[in-house]
Amino acid sequence: MSSEKTQHTIEALDGLLDRERAALLEGDLDLLVGQLDEKKALIDTLNNHGDAGGESLAALQRKVLRNQALLDSALDGIRSVARRMSALHRIRRSLDTYDEAGRKTTIEGVTAGHMEKRA
Repeated sequence: MSSEKTQHTIEALDGLLDRERAALLEGDLDLLVGQLDEKKALIDTLNNHGDAGGESLAALQRKVLRNQALLDSALDGIRSVARRMSALHRIRRSLDTYDEAGRKTTIEGVTAGHMEKRA
């Protein structure tokens, strides 16, 4: 690949990584999914034909690592919310209590599946 084409690919990937960071900071996960194919194609192009200088690739790597840290934090947040929602759902269905000996007892909750309207 020509150095001009390589530079264009690097610039395109650099811009994409900046947009990816903005999407991560905004919490726009749909945009991230939409950018995935373009990101993969640009990285594949560089891997297969790139003859870029080390400094250009080092700058891209720093951005990739920065974005990866943001993505890891976002995933940790999503997992935390999922755990909390699961705990709240479990609390709605039952109540756990402990007796004086420390034995756990679960009291099952009654959930109404329908509403009756009387006139």
